[in-house]
Amino acid sequence: MPRITLPDGSVRSYDNPVSALQVATDIGPRLAQAAVGCLVDGELRDISTTLDRDCALAIVTPTTRDKKPDANALYLLRHSTAHVMAEAIQRLKPGVLLVYGPPLESGFYYDMFIPAGVSLSSDEFAAIEAEMAKIVAEDRAFTRYDLPVDKGLSKLKAEGSKYKLDNAERAIEAGSKTLSWYATGKPGENWEDLCRGPHVPSTGRIGAFKVMSLASSYWKGDENSDRLIRVYGTSFFTKPDLDAHL
Repeated sequence: MPRITLPDGSVRSYDNPVSALQVATDIGPRLAQAAVGCLVDGELRDISTTLDRDCALAIVTPTTRDKKPDANALYLLRHSTAHVMAEAIQRLKPGVLLVYGPPLESGFYYDMFIPAGVSLSSDEFAAIEAEMAKIVAEDRAFTRYDLPVDKGLSKLKAEGSKYKLDNAERAIEAGSKTLSWYATGKPGENWEDLCRGPHVPSTGRIGAFKVMSLASSYWKGDENSDRLIRVYGTSFFTKPDLDAHL
């Protein structure tokens, strides 16, 4: 029976495991509608996270109580937008391999391997953004699923990306007992990426975005290794916030 301690010190008890979203709904429907993630004992998590033990819970919304942008919410948003940008580029550029795509304080980037015969230039930013807009409009859920290490490694080997396989092996070396993926939609049907998360609930929560620039990078930062293209972007929950940033 988990006891959930909220930021104001109040406690909610449940007879069975409960999702963070359900707790937010019990607090109030407006909070649940605004929620984009949560903090469980200080760790940023998906709003769909199941709470099965006593913990401290804070619901993350786009703005704080004083109406300022919430840094945790922006982290979730930008991580999610990096996935949407990667999906859009792979739609437009078959054969591109993904390496890693973290959020940043001012936006996000995704490192990609561009195979021979495929190009990517700033002249194509508008086309990428148009494809991203389609994905946002589809409002597909970010759906997490986990696999045991052996099955996860077999899946990655079958997919044939040495970059994602290396990411997984490093996660295992760091102590991970499972490997997690996020699908934008249904696993096995929609686009997905090996990822620890967390993310906003769905692509439709991405309010405004822009692909910003390209740069060269190297796998693992080693100039003697594979040369990659780093695609930078940024996103906000509202277009006025994006416009102000630009």
